[in-house]
Amino acid sequence: MGDYLLTRKCIFIHKNSSMGLAEISIQRKIQEGDIKEFEQLFKKYYEPLCLYANGIVRDMDVAEEIVQDLFYSYWKNRASLSIQLSLNAYLYRSIKNNSLSYLRQQSVRQRYAERSKSEFVEVESTTVEDEMVAKELNKVITDTLNQLPERCSKVFQMNRFEGKKYQEIAEKLAISIKTVEADMGKALHLFRENLKRFNRVAM
Repeated sequence: MGDYLLTRKCIFIHKNSSMGLAEISIQRKIQEGDIKEFEQLFKKYYEPLCLYANGIVRDMDVAEEIVQDLFYSYWKNRASLSIQLSLNAYLYRSIKNNSLSYLRQQSVRQRYAERSKSEFVEVESTTVEDEMVAKELNKVITDTLNQLPERCSKVFQMNRFEGKKYQEIAEKLAISIKTVEADMGKALHLFRENLKRFNRVAM
C-alpha cells in the first residue's frame, strides 16, 4: 500500500513540475514575509507530506518531525530560497531526500551500535568517562530547556517526556495545534544546535 501511494505521489509530482503563475505569486509573497500565505501553504501540504514521509520512514512521529523541519527551514531561508520547480515538486522532493537521509543515518547508527556491542563485552561496567559524558549531556538538555520560553519548554516536555500527542497538548494548554507545532519546531531546532556543539566538544 505504501509503495502504491509513493508511486501515485511521484506521478503527481511529475505532472506538476513546472512553476505556474499562481505558485510564483505565492512564492513571492512568502519571500516578502507574508505569514498568512505561508500558513495556507502549511495547512495545504502538512498532512499529505506527513503521509508521504511516513511511507518512507514507517514512523509517523519521525515523519512529522521531517515535515516540520522542512517548513521551518523553508520559512527561515525564504528570502534566499530559489525554487525552479513547482512548490509541489519542491516540497515532495525535499521530503523524499530528507526521509532517505534519515534512514541512512539510522542505518549508520545501527551498524555502529552492533559493532560496539561486539567489541565491548562488559556492558555492565560504566567507565568514568561515560559518566562524565552522560552528565554533560544531561546538562545540555537542562540548559536547552531553560533557554526555551516557558510554554515552548512545557510543550516539548509534554511531547517527548510524557508521550502526549499534539492534540492532547493543545487541549491541556488551551492553545491551537498550530501553536504546538510551532513551539515544537523552535524547541527541536534549539536542541539540534546545542547537541551539535556538544558532539563537537565530545569528539
